[in-house]
Amino acid sequence: MQIHDTTLPEVKRLSLDIFHDQRGFFCERFRVDKLAEVGIKENFVQMNHSRSVPGVIRGLHFQHQPMQGKLVGVTHGAVLDVAVDVRPKSPNFGKVVTAELSEENAELLWIPAGFAHGFAVLGNRPADVVYYVTAHYNGAGESGIRLDDEQVGIKWPTPLSRAILSPRDLAMPSLAEAKSNLEIWFK
Repeated sequence: MQIHDTTLPEVKRLSLDIFHDQRGFFCERFRVDKLAEVGIKENFVQMNHSRSVPGVIRGLHFQHQPMQGKLVGVTHGAVLDVAVDVRPKSPNFGKVVTAELSEENAELLWIPAGFAHGFAVLGNRPADVVYYVTAHYNGAGESGIRLDDEQVGIKWPTPLSRAILSPRDLAMPSLAEAKSNLEIWFK
């Protein structure tokens, strides 16, 4: 496993060691000691798995109570994975990092607490996204920001007018509208 920096210092891209032969491949997708060796020493408590059809864009979500980090990977298909710094006191507040995650590249993205997360399915196949989280899901402690927030300026691969979106994601506040709550949640 190798760790790579991104344009946001806390968000990391990880490359897995993959062993191919005529039968297919093998890799260790999750191993606590290997993650610790590359500096990710979190206590992961839950694994989530979502399947999204082509054209889907999900996000931008985060959990503030309790704080939750995510280790995200794709086991089928491909996504453009997105992290946005939503910590108001951060010098990178509102900045974005993206990474293509796919079954072919077997990369993971470490997104610590304090970052909103979303993704868009790439190509014409469904995408299975698996993510390990550092806190159990709490719907009452979850929030997000708008996918189309001009201040954030994400360049989605599918125009939002043609994307498959949830009404909940469309109703999220902009980063500016969420800032007063963010200042309370991410002191």
